Amino acid sequence: MSKARIAVIGAGLMGHGIAQVFALAGHDVTITDSHRPTLDSALSRISANLRDLGDDETAVVRVKPVADLADCVRHADYVVEAILEDMPLKQRTFAEIEQHVRADTILASNTSVMPITEIMQGLKHRERALGTHWWNPPFLVPLVEVIATRWTSQAAIDFTMKLHADAQKQPAHVKKDVPGFIGNRLQHALWREAVSLVERGICDAETVDRVIKAAFGRRLAVLGPLENADLVGTDLTLAIHKTVLPDIDHRPGPSPYLERLVAEGKLGFKSGEGFRKWSAEEQAALRSKVLQHLKKARDA
Repeated sequence: MSKARIAVIGAGLMGHGIAQVFALAGHDVTITDSHRPTLDSALSRISANLRDLGDDETAVVRVKPVADLADCVRHADYVVEAILEDMPLKQRTFAEIEQHVRADTILASNTSVMPITEIMQGLKHRERALGTHWWNPPFLVPLVEVIATRWTSQAAIDFTMKLHADAQKQPAHVKKDVPGFIGNRLQHALWREAVSLVERGICDAETVDRVIKAAFGRRLAVLGPLENADLVGTDLTLAIHKTVLPDIDHRPGPSPYLERLVAEGKLGFKSGEGFRKWSAEEQAALRSKVLQHLKKARDA
């Protein structure tokens, strides 16, 4: 794709990483944030990431911090918002953005679960609006879900898919705007049963994680669940489902056990205890382990 002018709204954890990816792909990027210290530190954080990853450190010169939102988006071909997961705030932000961009500028909201249809419903040109769900950290995880609403044009989808593919991401077209899109629906279906196993006393939390990491988790990077079903046979898959699915947790709401953990202030890393206890050293070690794994996977 020829060089596009990208505007990123929000310079926090996701925003500066998205700007970094597009700049590394050769695009000129403007970035803004309502919190000035966050905006002021964006370039230094991008530079540190590029240096740490061994990427082209000169890419940071293609990122321009801009304090005023109107100035940030005025000449953009593509605007991606990466601010707080707050529906009224996102709606107000896009209403303001639309006042300052061309009618054909594509507008994207980066969110993990919020309905894109609701975010974009007040726009005058809803056909150019869509959602993108980048995974954290955005410069290491390749997937970007591209979510269409019932108004989104095929041209907007095609442009967005190609823009991300050319930036070395793996875009996935989500054809219907459903809660959690694709990735989080799959992830939380697994989490629901993981919580249930502990709640029912079948095993403890450590065992749940060990079983996943030491068994099918090792295959998931190269063997998706439906590929696996075809590999073993749909007939065997059906037979297993008839036995297992009736016993799998299918409550429509959250687990009472999870609700009790939150009520008791057991919030995971935030409080030092969730499904298990976590020392500061254990937290740091796990974060580092995940980061190093993602770096190796990207390089491979």
